[in-house]
Amino acid sequence: MLPSAGEAGVLCDGGVEAERGQWFVLRTRSRQEKALARDLAARRIGHFLPLTRVVRYYGRRKAVVMEPLFPGYLFLRGEVEDAYAADRTGRVAQVLVAPDQERLREELAQIRLALSRGAPLRGCERIERGVLVEVASGPFRGIRGIVAETVKDDRLVLNVELIARAAQLEIDRTLLRPVE
Repeated sequence: MLPSAGEAGVLCDGGVEAERGQWFVLRTRSRQEKALARDLAARRIGHFLPLTRVVRYYGRRKAVVMEPLFPGYLFLRGEVEDAYAADRTGRVAQVLVAPDQERLREELAQIRLALSRGAPLRGCERIERGVLVEVASGPFRGIRGIVAETVKDDRLVLNVELIARAAQLEIDRTLLRPVE
């Protein structure tokens, strides 16, 4: 089971590791990700919405808010009927079925793992080239991602191929080892 929004920056009901159903990617209408996640939780439909802490300034006031790591996307795990129920909320612009279910599950598991360990992830564009590495030690041990030439040396990129997006994790390069 995934942590709640207050624990690791994840809104969910059900988990990435849940066995029921298949993965769907829901492209949401503008700024509807959290509202859709609440609707799905109320209906007990498994979903995954990775959130990150962001500092915002309103005049002289400082506020820490939780924002979606991938704006406009929410991941649903369930049956076709669950995807139709999500679509009927009026908050969904498009429903995509993940063609490679196992790959999406693994990519989301890496992001979930990073968030559960308190990683300060930032959204970025997907990286095409690079070396697949794994964090060898420290609090992020076991997380796999890509180190790319186009990104600063101290950044690990976690791709989500289906939506052509990624998340960056700033990490010391000495903690990384290539995956064979």
